[in-house]
Amino acid sequence: MQVEAQERKTRDAESDVLVIGGGPAGSTAAALLAELGHRVTLLEKSRHPRFHIGESLLPANLPLFRRLGLEDQIRAIGMKKPGAEFVSPWHDTSQVFHFSDAWDKSMPFAYQVRRSEFDEVLIRNAAAKGAAVIEGCRVRDVEFTGSGTTVRAQHEDGRFEAWRTRYVIDASGRDTFLGTRFKAKHRNPKHNSAAIYGHFSGARRHPGEAEGNIILFWFDHGWLWFIPLLDGVTSVGAVTWPYYMKTRGKRSPQQFFLDTIALCPALHERLTNARLVTDVEATGNYSYACDRTRGPGYMLLGDAYAFIDPVFSSGVLLAMNSAFIGSEAVDAILRRPADAPAALARFDRLMKRGPREFSWFIYRITTPTMRDLFMSPGNRWRMKEALLSLLAGDIFNQTPIWAALLKFKLVYYVAATLNLKRSLLAWRRRRRNILPLDEPAMAGPK
Repeated sequence: MQVEAQERKTRDAESDVLVIGGGPAGSTAAALLAELGHRVTLLEKSRHPRFHIGESLLPANLPLFRRLGLEDQIRAIGMKKPGAEFVSPWHDTSQVFHFSDAWDKSMPFAYQVRRSEFDEVLIRNAAAKGAAVIEGCRVRDVEFTGSGTTVRAQHEDGRFEAWRTRYVIDASGRDTFLGTRFKAKHRNPKHNSAAIYGHFSGARRHPGEAEGNIILFWFDHGWLWFIPLLDGVTSVGAVTWPYYMKTRGKRSPQQFFLDTIALCPALHERLTNARLVTDVEATGNYSYACDRTRGPGYMLLGDAYAFIDPVFSSGVLLAMNSAFIGSEAVDAILRRPADAPAALARFDRLMKRGPREFSWFIYRITTPTMRDLFMSPGNRWRMKEALLSLLAGDIFNQTPIWAALLKFKLVYYVAATLNLKRSLLAWRRRRRNILPLDEPAMAGPK
């Protein structure tokens, strides 16, 4: 009754589009739709700047920054990232992939960014383009009716406010507000991982231009990242199978994290003289997807729809790209209803393409066969160029990489078959590894 009384005291605001969430997907969608002349309201539960993990961007992000008019601002806060390095304890040397060697040579680098700075650039851009950006305001309820939609949210001071809107965009990230409401969010049955991470100062980096490369280290329980940022801080994290997180016992998160790093000598050596400068944080249930991309009066963008694994740094790209294709579809729905079915069909197709194309590689990235191929890449049939294009995020353009990627997959299957015993053991181990923590078999490999 108290909540109802508070709601009655609030005014009903009107908008064409209400966006839930001010991360890369929500801020980009709000900016694009406001530019098109729609009345846009963006509600963000936190206040920017705020910490967020996921600092490594892809070359395919750069054209999106250009279309938003943000090239200079992103350049000012970003560490130039010319490539990605893979380090394997099962191989003698590391392997560096340079984005300039991809099929399309026009995107030779990306950036590593502090997400607090990056996300603030995007949300301020949405406000500058005309969106009503309200921070410190958490959506509590959405009511869909035939005549429109009512969104109720609570401000930091306890006030409730309601908005009438013609369309809702859920860009709430891992909260997946509508996905959770409609029971559409499900654990990914083909993948399951958890992450633990923190920031270090004084980490040893490569000299010269290679300083900005992201480095990924395989180890027995998953993989670890090393992401240099512009201000001298380096983001370090481990993405592990759920059973490994269960081995923490009574250790503090910080001690468990440092012990995990010690299991990878190549990374541990880079951090010998480094100092942890943030709290250590962890997250589970890393891999999930919703069973729909949209419904009557709403759509899901970015992580509100799905998230698989950060190994290829695809999260921000998929979020921003979903905002571009989603904005086109929403504009058609609101202004050109006759074009809406085709626009929504395109939205569905492209929303599913990103997770699908990255997933095949992500599901196999820790297998011995895939490690061998990554550590000794060949460019026969232009397979390496196609693989680099995938790593660069160039999967939504017209770059003709698909035949070469198909050949890469065939080579993978042939190589796995030639070493069948090893492949079967790896497959069985992975089946155990992806079991959720609450299942008895989660004891994991000995």
